[in-house]
Amino acid sequence: MIKKKAIVINSKDNVATALDDLKAGEVIQEEINSIKKNIKLNQDVPFGHKFSLKEIPSGSPVIKYGETIGTASMAIKTGDYVHIHNVKSNRGRGDIKGGVL
Repeated sequence: MIKKKAIVINSKDNVATALDDLKAGEVIQEEINSIKKNIKLNQDVPFGHKFSLKEIPSGSPVIKYGETIGTASMAIKTGDYVHIHNVKSNRGRGDIKGGVL
């Protein structure tokens, strides 16, 4: 059996979570809605962190668990490491009604 390297929780997700330390240039295969997709990583992605499954334009929602977990603060390319350097959190913010956009 081939060890799975990442997981997608919900078919709406635009990010996957690394199940191991992943290296730039590595190709990860994910299956979403019975469609297999190969994603080449642009940067190293540490265990437990996220990478993009598709292009996420600046200002667009970052979706994990089928829910918006933040907003892209810059354009994110397919295979990019997704973390605080390119996502701003929407939760718990006093400047947004209900803490969510």
